[in-house]
Amino acid sequence: MPEIKLKHLVDRNFLEYASYVIKDRAIPHIDDGLKPVQRRILHTLHEVDDGKFHKVANIVGHTMRYHPHGDASIEDALTNLAQKDFFIDKQGNFGNIVTGDPASAARYIECRLTPLARETLFNPDITKYIDSYDGRNKEPLCLSSKLPSLLMLGVEGIAVGLSTKIFPHNFIELLEAQISILKKKDFEIFPDFIQGGLVDISQYQKGRGKIKVRAKIEIPDSKTLLIKEIPFGTNTEALIESIQEAINKGKLKISSINDFTTEHVEIELKIGHGAYAKDILPRLFLYTNCEMSLTSNPIVIKDERPIEVDAHEILIHNTNKLVSIQEQELNFKLVKLNNKLRDRIILKIFIQNKLYQCFEKANDFDEMKNLLQKSFEPFLEEIIGTLSDSDIDKLLSIPIKRISKFDLEKTSAELDEIQKEIKETQNNLDNITEFSIDYIKSLIKKYKKFHPRRTTIVDKFDSIDVKNVAVQDLKVFYDKNNNYLGLEVKNGESVSCSSFDKVVLFYKNGEYKIIEIPNKLFLGNDIYYYNRQDKDQVFSVIYFDPKAKVYFMKRFNISQFILNKVYKYIPDDCKVLFFSWEENPIVQINYEPKKKAKLKSEYIHLGRLLVKSVSSIGNQLATRLIKKDIEQIRDESVLELFNSDSEAIRLKAEYEFQPSLIPIDDIEDEFDTPKFKQLEIIKTKPEEEIQLHLPLIDDNEEN
Repeated sequence: MPEIKLKHLVDRNFLEYASYVIKDRAIPHIDDGLKPVQRRILHTLHEVDDGKFHKVANIVGHTMRYHPHGDASIEDALTNLAQKDFFIDKQGNFGNIVTGDPASAARYIECRLTPLARETLFNPDITKYIDSYDGRNKEPLCLSSKLPSLLMLGVEGIAVGLSTKIFPHNFIELLEAQISILKKKDFEIFPDFIQGGLVDISQYQKGRGKIKVRAKIEIPDSKTLLIKEIPFGTNTEALIESIQEAINKGKLKISSINDFTTEHVEIELKIGHGAYAKDILPRLFLYTNCEMSLTSNPIVIKDERPIEVDAHEILIHNTNKLVSIQEQELNFKLVKLNNKLRDRIILKIFIQNKLYQCFEKANDFDEMKNLLQKSFEPFLEEIIGTLSDSDIDKLLSIPIKRISKFDLEKTSAELDEIQKEIKETQNNLDNITEFSIDYIKSLIKKYKKFHPRRTTIVDKFDSIDVKNVAVQDLKVFYDKNNNYLGLEVKNGESVSCSSFDKVVLFYKNGEYKIIEIPNKLFLGNDIYYYNRQDKDQVFSVIYFDPKAKVYFMKRFNISQFILNKVYKYIPDDCKVLFFSWEENPIVQINYEPKKKAKLKSEYIHLGRLLVKSVSSIGNQLATRLIKKDIEQIRDESVLELFNSDSEAIRLKAEYEFQPSLIPIDDIEDEFDTPKFKQLEIIKTKPEEEIQLHLPLIDDNEEN
């Protein structure tokens, strides 16, 4: 017996299993938009369709001839498909998508095909059939669907290694978009949900992006909110649970929740003491399922392979498929009409010319056939071709009663009608695009009133300022002694945060990162700054580049980041000399003595630098060697000097002795009044550098 390695065996079996789950269970086919279980249910309903309702339990049993995965999966799929109200007409309690109520047992509820399904999904003449799983029956490979079923129904499925999620769209809007496609015009389609609500389509990206959905909420008075429609992806029960959870956590001041939902959604929220409806409304969107963000992932089966497409590509494919099906049906109809015309002509010739009289001369059946064949020879041109055995069999089976009651005028009129129908069918084939457009228009006219848009489209929701709306009920402590940060730390400095906040950490080695609020995190001694992340927060830094031997200064903010990723706020191998998170820091720069250098110190207004990205190098500060310590100046006199010119960034000064106005290095106590030797203010601009020299102060002038 050959040795089979376990790895090869597992690999082969897993691949077969994955392929089966992807193609035959979880992912829909792009042609008819159905998963295999949905297709088998509809095929079964078509097989037993007699216009009457059938017990769901009976349909489930019949479908098991094609679907080998048990009755539970079939029943769930049938119930879900029926709730979409497109292809299955239901009788009894099929559950409720809006409230989340389950369906009754399969033995108590009934279903049948809708007129739309009968009209658009089935045509055995052009449908390809394959063997069922046990070889006892035939099932369709794909239904001959003339509808964009996939975008109508929407779908969600999880397979091995991939998943699919496509949102449902409005039926009539899809049909109108198909007309635009056939007319080669631009089109747009957007999701539409049974639940109603609002949808933000600003990031939909033709079905490859994401959407935000919101509940439709009214404010009847200052202390009441009424939820009238819920967002897709939730139900009233789950929505109320999310609201109650937010109340329990102290996020919302709501005194009572009353669910009056019957046929239509109506959830009443009574606002608690000290709060008002207009203030609570944005918090509902922030903390509960009243607003949800959903991502689409459109993957379908096409040509026996899973592919990723967008909603527009799916609709274009479905439209081309519709034209193809219409063409196949017209060709099949044309063949049937031509055969019917030929049969009627043969019958007319046979009876009108009394060719049946040749039967009297025949001694046996074979001779009868030969005589009949010879009798038709003068009319071969009229019947287009020779008389076949099947034609002769039909003539020989005509009863005498029918021959005796033959009506020539009626037969001629029937022939004219068939020829007219053939001409019309051929014309439709020659103008297949216009024929398809007319077909779509007939569907719109017939079904438009049953499928209005339920979800209100919004280009972009009003943004919610999380800083103002979110409840900052979390205390994040930093214990400097033990270097721990988090919610479970009870000593040290604290920062108030909301559950939506992230924490930014700046380190002395020039690195920073943004993290979720930790329970307890050890930071070590290398921490410069921590706080909740704010994209508007501006930071200032001065650093030294040892390779270039240049000092740089810059201001920056952090607007984009990946959680827990370590970033640099200064270039590699550089050293941080000063770091500040204040709005307008002013620092004193003290230079190392240098021969012939007059300048010993200067003041830099970092708050007047342009705010740049965190990855920028910044502005050059100096090439001279700076003393180790860079101090932040808070002296009001220095601020007044900078305020005298709103564009000044650097202020350089040299003094004979230490003045009370601006501190310098050298101090001489024997003088009572300050004397300026020279004051120089430099305005730094991108184009030029302007110097303003102030006059010397005379000792005799009054202060």
